[in-house]
Amino acid sequence: MEKESLNFNQLCTFESFEKVWNHYGYKSVFQDVIEREFSRIKGITYLDHAGTTLYPESLVREFYQDICTNVYGNPHSHNPSSRLTHDTVEHVRYRILQHFNTTPDEYSVIFTSGSTAALKLVAESFPWRPPTAAEPASQFCYLTDNHTSVVGIRGVISALGVVSLPVSPEEIEARAKDVDQSEGSSCQTPHLFCYPAQSNFSGRKYPLGYVRGIQARQLYPACDSKGRWFVLLDAASFASCSPLDLQEHSANFVPFSFYKMFGFPTGLGALLVRNDTAALLRKTYFGGGTAAAYLAGDNYYVPASNMSSRFEDGTVSFLDIIALNHSFDSLHTLTGGMDKIQLHTFGLTRYTYMLLSSLCHGNGQPVAQIYSDSEFENPSTQGAILNFNLMDCHGQMIGYSQVDKLASLFNIHLRTGCFCNTGACQLFLGITNQVVKSNLQAGHVCGDNIDLVDDRPTGSVRVSFGYMSTFQDCQNFLNFVADCFVDKPVKVDQDKLDRLKSNTSSKGSSQCLLTNGKPDHIDEREHASTDLVVNQRGGKAITKDAKSHEKAQTLTNIYIYPIKSCAAFEVTDWPVGALGLLHDRGWMVVNGNRVCLNQKREPRLCLIHPQIYLPSNTMLLQASGMNTICVPLKNHSEPPQSHRVCQNMVCGDRVETVDCGDEAASWLSEFLGQPCRLIRQSPDFSRDMKKGHEKEVSSTALSLVNEAQYLIVNRASVDLLQRHITNRQESSDDHQPLDTQTLISRFRANLVISGKEPFEEDDWSHLIIGNTHFQVTFGVYLVHQSLEDSNSTLTVGSSVKSEMS
Repeated sequence: MEKESLNFNQLCTFESFEKVWNHYGYKSVFQDVIEREFSRIKGITYLDHAGTTLYPESLVREFYQDICTNVYGNPHSHNPSSRLTHDTVEHVRYRILQHFNTTPDEYSVIFTSGSTAALKLVAESFPWRPPTAAEPASQFCYLTDNHTSVVGIRGVISALGVVSLPVSPEEIEARAKDVDQSEGSSCQTPHLFCYPAQSNFSGRKYPLGYVRGIQARQLYPACDSKGRWFVLLDAASFASCSPLDLQEHSANFVPFSFYKMFGFPTGLGALLVRNDTAALLRKTYFGGGTAAAYLAGDNYYVPASNMSSRFEDGTVSFLDIIALNHSFDSLHTLTGGMDKIQLHTFGLTRYTYMLLSSLCHGNGQPVAQIYSDSEFENPSTQGAILNFNLMDCHGQMIGYSQVDKLASLFNIHLRTGCFCNTGACQLFLGITNQVVKSNLQAGHVCGDNIDLVDDRPTGSVRVSFGYMSTFQDCQNFLNFVADCFVDKPVKVDQDKLDRLKSNTSSKGSSQCLLTNGKPDHIDEREHASTDLVVNQRGGKAITKDAKSHEKAQTLTNIYIYPIKSCAAFEVTDWPVGALGLLHDRGWMVVNGNRVCLNQKREPRLCLIHPQIYLPSNTMLLQASGMNTICVPLKNHSEPPQSHRVCQNMVCGDRVETVDCGDEAASWLSEFLGQPCRLIRQSPDFSRDMKKGHEKEVSSTALSLVNEAQYLIVNRASVDLLQRHITNRQESSDDHQPLDTQTLISRFRANLVISGKEPFEEDDWSHLIIGNTHFQVTFGVYLVHQSLEDSNSTLTVGSSVKSEMS
């Protein structure tokens, strides 16, 4: 298999996207529409449209103008404002049916609080029948790739003697058989089959022809059971980016939520019910507006004749329903309709799939495990959802929580877990029923952050696109994966990429055709990109074969921080002591209650500039508007009462300290505006590194540092971070761009090196700076490996040699 090194930025370009998909956007001013209607997401890569899509700003403005201009009363009254509400709501019902290419003669619209409430309504009103001597019990059959809210119908029918039958996707057609339609025609037992038009887990679109196939008892499980078969088509995921024609595919029940289609309003959904099915539904509870007549003193109740009125208990959320008018207007004005939305979103998803599924680590291992039944060839079989898990260069799964947290740092909004679809999650991840139960016993529950149990994933990562998604969103996401999770040099499975590019729709539709041949934007020469972050997650080390060790690395800066949380003191050469750089974080400031002050509690600490003068054995304290004072580095005599020994807490450790006297205390108290004192670590006290961070290190004694003796920073890593920050700040005029040096200062590192690759330091196990040997304990923290020379000194310009673990 051909896997080639390449510069990923050359591959992930809009020009390359256009070569494989030319249905981007809806009109020539698409980018203007994004900037005008969705300015609030500038700097955000929003990829959770399957969770909820985003609303355009004009929708809210027009809705606001509407309710500020008109008076809308309770639709159950008959005054002018109420009639206006009633008529407007009825018009919205018509627009909903029109959107799904049907009419009030065929379907009724029942407003609910969402798709889940619509499903619950069907569960409670469907005419389930227990078994009798003459006829079998009703069956509730559902595809295992269904949302929790569908499977939850089991809870309603469990006590009714109704059979629950889960059906795998393969069984529907594989177990189909020809059935004599006259056979069992006398059996009137009602059965319900539920399946999603689109999987909310993988984006797979199930054939809409299943509707008629089940109703006609031509497909499994209907072909195996006599009776009348009804179909519930869950359109919640499908309706967000795809057109649904109910004239062609007349499901008996169609639930969905409007926030997935429009982003606004939320808390509103609907159940579409075929009118020839409505008479079968039974309703027990009756609320306001649902009765034609009833008696309070007698068990007498007649339901409203209108289907919608009968099932909409109480007053509907009429202002939210009125907002749908503007939602439909905006959708059509901005996009031109669902057909164009489907092409736009599918193109973005397909391109993302092509690159992500072809992406490889430097050792040739694939980066992602894609959970899909197709290769995204056709929008009629695949929606705008991409589900996957990432893997390291050793083929080990990376937990989805880790991906989610890092994505958040890059302002990429995605979804992780099982997405309320346990059936699909089990199928794709190979999780058995017993494993689900074992995971629960191990503490994992739906919705938590336990992403790996025994190194096996409990869920996955999902990205999904909406009609306002852009190629930039694809690019940001793909670069994020390459930057943060791919071990260099970045490679691509060229054979797979070429095959995906040459795939065409099986239907031969021009809207699905892709260009053949190898694109000219891929540089096939063996070279490594210099713009990619490697192994930022701090996971397993990259193999030695994957990286070159012969890199010109030097020590560019040395900083010591004599007083914890105060300003840095930069030097060009400095002695190395038993606890790290000599006198680094040897002092700290405490308040009147002897609690350590840091910059979170007292930001003005950063304005205090300590300077160490070794020849005179003194430390100077300087701050704007204050006289400079001198503090001795060591107390050679027995300390007076004001220099008492005490104990303080540092990062959970109890340390023994010595007070530095009243002069320093008065100076600090005046500058900080609160009683405080300067203390230093007692020379007779030894503080050891926490056990969880040790890697058989020979030297673990610490000063008042947080974690380890040294913190290093790689300029290449900071440069990349600076570019990301600058790109985000371009969305606001309120921020001045940060230069690299300012950003370095914010990390408060001791040692700054000029590495060649961003985040290569994550994989180091040992360092040699000049003649001093260090061991990397975790992340970017160092300790001495040995101090054979008591006069060891670090000098700016010294060479840095790294070793991999």
